[in-house]
Amino acid sequence: MEGNHALHSLLKFGHQVYASDVNEDLNIYVDNFDGRLKVELGRHDWEKINSADAVVVSPSLWKRDIIEKITSKNKIFSKVFPKHRDIFTIGVTGTNGKTTTAFMIRDILKNSGHKVLIGGNAGGGFDGYTRLMLEVTREDYDYLIVEVCDMTLDFSRDNFDFDLVVVTNLGWDHMNVHRTMKQYQKSMYDFIKDKRAVLNKNDELLSSFGDKPFNGDKPCFFDIYTGGLNLIGKYNRQNAAAACKVAEILDIPEKKIKESLASFKPVGGRITELSMDGSRIIIGKTDNVSAVSAVFGETEFDLVILGTPREGEYWRFDIFTEVANFNPQYIILFPGLDDTTSQAKEILRKNDYKGKIKISGDISEITEFISTHHRNYKTIFIGGNGQDKITEIKGVLEEIS
Repeated sequence: MEGNHALHSLLKFGHQVYASDVNEDLNIYVDNFDGRLKVELGRHDWEKINSADAVVVSPSLWKRDIIEKITSKNKIFSKVFPKHRDIFTIGVTGTNGKTTTAFMIRDILKNSGHKVLIGGNAGGGFDGYTRLMLEVTREDYDYLIVEVCDMTLDFSRDNFDFDLVVVTNLGWDHMNVHRTMKQYQKSMYDFIKDKRAVLNKNDELLSSFGDKPFNGDKPCFFDIYTGGLNLIGKYNRQNAAAACKVAEILDIPEKKIKESLASFKPVGGRITELSMDGSRIIIGKTDNVSAVSAVFGETEFDLVILGTPREGEYWRFDIFTEVANFNPQYIILFPGLDDTTSQAKEILRKNDYKGKIKISGDISEITEFISTHHRNYKTIFIGGNGQDKITEIKGVLEEIS
């Protein structure tokens, strides 16, 4: 995903691009761009790569041998376009809450009169890291806010100069990369140990960092924000507390912080609340078990509608074990990223879920069901995997409600 976003960004900024991947089955769609693009699948042409003026390497390949094959390391894109390194840079990473926290920080800084550029993690809905490095060449900014995916810590450490890093939490996700929570914790510590860090006091894996050696300042910890906030959930009050702590470090007046957080609106696709004839609907991206646990730990749901993960993302199927433990009356499953609904149903039954299960592959059928039957359910949850489909459902329900 990051590579595809980089490709499109480079073309939009007028560059001539050679793009390659050893995978022959990629579906890359781009306009002609006046013949400025050449795509080669199944192999890398190293003569073309090493003769280029700048080389973009996918974050997933950052610590692999492919880096050693680039003749001049000084051709790495972030070295050829280094302007972003001169801007005060705030990184926001962790498992859940990154996007909301990053936008909260942005709003506080903008409302205080600063010029801010935000972006980063393509999986989080931004246009990728390369787009950020390109955007800063157009204008001058006071602050750069980078959402850092927890799978790209090595890449991000080498390609950005972070002045401040926020870690929202360490949850059970991307375990194909981290393997274990202990390894994830170690990777995060290695990422922040030489930086000024703002960490979640409520996360046991992060709070333990207070006893670890840091090359720079000891980390600051945030707790729960108690001021005015339009967002639901304790998890969002932790996000707000993180943004507040960053603002305090940057000497932003308390009045501006409170005003900005009080007026903050939910980020598109993230958890929000709708009301329909007295029924409470919680809807948004919750694609890992830690995110689901945070929501279900605060509200008892009667009807739960969940999108399913990709076939190989074994760790995300723990969502269904967690939901079964809360035992809602009715669960509707839909293909979120892949059609793994039968696997999800089997997990629910194996975990002694006794309620009714329905599988629906049609978003319009789901929205019609909610529209017709919502009065039978006091609280409804819509989430899981498949952000685009969840957003589509939300759009329809907003029109109805």
